[in-house]
Amino acid sequence: MAGLAVFYETERKIKKKGAIMRLVIDCFKLVKGKGKSIGIYNLAQSLVQHLTATNKSGEHCEEIIVLGNEYNRKDFDIPGIRFVLMKGNPLNKLTCIVWELFLVPGKARKYGADRILFPRGYRPLFYRGKDTVIIHDLIPFYYDKHFPGVLNRFENAYIMSRLKASMKHADRIITISEFSRKEIDAMCPGSGSRVNVIYNGLNKVEASEEKCALSPQGPYIYATATKLPHKNAAGVLKTYDAYFQQTDNPARLVVVGIPGTEEFEISEEAAAYVTCYKYIERTEDMHSLLAGARAFLFLSLIEGFGFPPLEAMQLGVPVVSSDRTALAEVVGDAGLLTDPDNYAQTVECLNRVLEDEELRAGLIQKGYANVKRFDWDSRIAAYWEELSR
Repeated sequence: MAGLAVFYETERKIKKKGAIMRLVIDCFKLVKGKGKSIGIYNLAQSLVQHLTATNKSGEHCEEIIVLGNEYNRKDFDIPGIRFVLMKGNPLNKLTCIVWELFLVPGKARKYGADRILFPRGYRPLFYRGKDTVIIHDLIPFYYDKHFPGVLNRFENAYIMSRLKASMKHADRIITISEFSRKEIDAMCPGSGSRVNVIYNGLNKVEASEEKCALSPQGPYIYATATKLPHKNAAGVLKTYDAYFQQTDNPARLVVVGIPGTEEFEISEEAAAYVTCYKYIERTEDMHSLLAGARAFLFLSLIEGFGFPPLEAMQLGVPVVSSDRTALAEVVGDAGLLTDPDNYAQTVECLNRVLEDEELRAGLIQKGYANVKRFDWDSRIAAYWEELSR
């Protein structure tokens, strides 16, 4: 027994020798509900929770430190984390610029970071320690090329310059799809050896068995879109209009993310069958509304990953998805892929998932299998392996 104890103690010391001694995670700029992407906030929150849950005995590092703010403390100040409240207002743009450009290196030194992780993808201008940035997508460059002027030109130019600098100088880069990896390599040739693709982890989505009070009468299609051009609300409504005109007894359409159809091109007859919710406060209501849908429609023009189709698959809802960018690799053969600009093709896909029971059953089962690729157990193991380099 004594010999066995010595063996385990030796193994523990070997593991500790190769582990990160102190991991610092920069979450100062993260404020839930603020900024253009709630997805980055949710990823950072889930990542911190799972890193902590798998490091209870110091298996991977001696300490995990989160540099946070008063707004995110409730989500990041959890057992197993040393939460450090940073001074300054994260809602002030100048404060954020000074923070990410100049202040972070001093904090990393102060708290003895052996590696610092940047979930938002921006590293400081001057930092000589080990750092890892998470590059979620290169959508700012897409807007600069395809939708110039939609975003604030000066702000978008700053974001693009920061992303370029981070990709060029970061010690390590994590990105969330093969599509994004190729985009990074094209933008920053030769970066391949520093880039590791780790798909996002998927949190469990649950819905009430009771019918959601927000649901329309009869069968309906559920879609998500916003006024941002790449989310393609215009394409969703044009597709539905084309479907409506060809169908004797059309399913209704529920769109979450826009307040109404008035700003978009759609016939009055079809618009009367559309229900819009700009925002659904209760997550349970949103998931229950999705779970009751006959089909899920997602026609985004660009995604670094794409959570919505996977959430639909978890709830057993057949998916019709854009085939653009990362969506093809995330959805795979578990949904029907379509060109979001080809309305006739998309209408055909909708008709198939709405009417073909054998196809529906097959897609539902494939969806359940597909979401298993994104379980957090495998994701967090990949993160620890990467962060321990």
